[in-house]
Amino acid sequence: MGSLPKGRQYFPAAHHVTMLQDVVGASFEENLLIRSYGRSFNGFSAMITDSERKKLAAMEGVVSVFPSRIFQLHTTRSWAFMGFNETTDQKLRDPKKESEVIVGVIDTGIWPESESFSNGNLGPAPAKWKGACKGGSNFTCNNKLIGVRYYTTDSARDSIGHGSHTASTAAGNAVKNVSFYGLAQGTATGGVPFARIAAYKVCDESGCSAQAVLAAFDDAIADGVDLISISMGPAIPSDLTADPISIGAFHAMVNGILTVQSAGNSGPDNSSVASTAPWVLTVAASTIDRAFIDKVILGNGKTLTGKSINSFSLKGGKYPLIYGKDVSSHCPPESAGICNEGCVDSNLVKGKIVVCDLKKGFAVVHKSGGAGAVLRDTIVSENVTSVFSLPASALGPNDYQTVMSYIQTTGPVAEILKSETREDTNAPVVAYFSSRGPSLITEDILKPDLTAPGVNILAAFSPLASPSLDPSDNRRVNYNLLSGTSMSCPHTSGAAAYVKAFHPDWSPSAIKSALMTTAWQMTPTKNADAELAYGSGHISPLQSADPGLVYETGQQDYIQMLCDLGYGSRLGQIAGGNSTCPEKKSFARDLNYPSMASRIIKPKEPFTITFHRTVTNVGHANSVYKATISSNPNVNITVVPQALSFKSLNEKKSFEVTVIGNNLKYPVSESLVWSDDFGHKVRSPIVLYSR
Repeated sequence: MGSLPKGRQYFPAAHHVTMLQDVVGASFEENLLIRSYGRSFNGFSAMITDSERKKLAAMEGVVSVFPSRIFQLHTTRSWAFMGFNETTDQKLRDPKKESEVIVGVIDTGIWPESESFSNGNLGPAPAKWKGACKGGSNFTCNNKLIGVRYYTTDSARDSIGHGSHTASTAAGNAVKNVSFYGLAQGTATGGVPFARIAAYKVCDESGCSAQAVLAAFDDAIADGVDLISISMGPAIPSDLTADPISIGAFHAMVNGILTVQSAGNSGPDNSSVASTAPWVLTVAASTIDRAFIDKVILGNGKTLTGKSINSFSLKGGKYPLIYGKDVSSHCPPESAGICNEGCVDSNLVKGKIVVCDLKKGFAVVHKSGGAGAVLRDTIVSENVTSVFSLPASALGPNDYQTVMSYIQTTGPVAEILKSETREDTNAPVVAYFSSRGPSLITEDILKPDLTAPGVNILAAFSPLASPSLDPSDNRRVNYNLLSGTSMSCPHTSGAAAYVKAFHPDWSPSAIKSALMTTAWQMTPTKNADAELAYGSGHISPLQSADPGLVYETGQQDYIQMLCDLGYGSRLGQIAGGNSTCPEKKSFARDLNYPSMASRIIKPKEPFTITFHRTVTNVGHANSVYKATISSNPNVNITVVPQALSFKSLNEKKSFEVTVIGNNLKYPVSESLVWSDDFGHKVRSPIVLYSR
């Protein structure tokens, strides 16, 4: 996407039509132009052939042509878990300042009638707002939900539930006495309940198209949002020049808007993180101190504890137990055992609890009329649970084997109890599904950047959708429990908006730095992938508003990094047609980033790695920060200088971190902390890895 021409009158749509006519020739039709972007950057999407694509790419002034793609969609307790409870809020929240912040949510739309988006006591939208309420028929905005737009179907109304969930997690009102059928009872609130919301619907049941995503960025930037929350991304890491989210977020950054994006749900594989642009804040997902369990009571008296969000109570006590293989007359044993679609005979399962080798079998059992389901859960490390459409429990391998043994006895029966809540003292732990680093695209930038609550999050939902995502589930709810990096992303967006409310003049990189350097330090022994799973740590909203020092990064810094990565000939595809590489050369790891990372190309050989950084004082005018390095006898880490003396606010100081090592066991995880006498601790992880 190129930049808009400056200093002259320009009509983007007309220019785009002319370009298409030149490319397509006599066969040109107006419907070939799908969408024209011209509010915040210059570009268009169109239906053209590969040969026409090549012709368009060769035209003067064209900086980027890439195929469209479909992106994947990647709280009563979670904010309190982070110390952001109602009592604390009253002391450290400024509703007036917060109400000036506009959170743009690019997602599946929104359910405007939800209490989370009601008008409340908010006044008119901030004067900077230039957006509109274009939600379709029977759609009304208010002083909370100040604007909507849609780029798919015929309405901004959320029919999936995902967009309502993410928007309310970030900035929804505080709604009391919310639960999921009595589970997770409490107050559902966003991180910034007084902030405004602008929703941009780019997804429907068929997915989220790239051209719609770009259109949403174009509009959100021009509308005047303060930050953008986007809980989606490509299935696999994508080159920065061909990733519409990366491109849209770059233009947002140039306009002073931070983009927060989910890391992806392709974990626990290494290098699965799909959000890799350094100007984007990439968020992993982790647990909170609340878990849901349910119990299976066998006929022999044994009680087994499983994981599920089961809102049902089986009436009538115990029911006959039967294995999936025994209720199928035409499927191979493997397919029948997992209760695959079309394999469960409804005549054989009515009034029975069906045992399935995979969790996803519950929907087939429900559709076939089974009374309940006992499911095999292959993930035993965290309390990641699912909402089921019938009485069901997911058991770990050992307990599941107990059921399989018991089912061989005469007349096996079981009872499944309604779920209950218990405390998870092991939290926070990064969820197994959360995508991991290191980044395949920007190897010397640590991704994800940090982690936030993303497991069993209760937030607003669409009453048009099934809470279990099972089409045969006829229940409808206003609040639902969901898990994913899609849920951790808006938690971080809410925290970023909280910082923005206190510091409206801070740059996107300053807000990002504040969140990263004040993050809780996670426990590596609980997270095998350490920083490659959780980045700088777990967000700590209260501390982030007063970080002491920030690492600021601007457009030219990112351009330098892109040039260092070899993007020189393709720089315009991200930054616009007028961008050029500086003459000076450096390393991508020298980007003024709050974390420090480097890939060791030759892991068996000695190495010396140096990181150059500059910090800006945003704490106290007269302050001295002293450096502390975590102790590791296998590496030698030095900081020069070891103290930074500031005389005024916004003063900048530079330093170098040098790491020397030889034939190490990777990854190496260390940290640098700058501390002053006012209680600030500015922490940056130092991570070395090899492939």
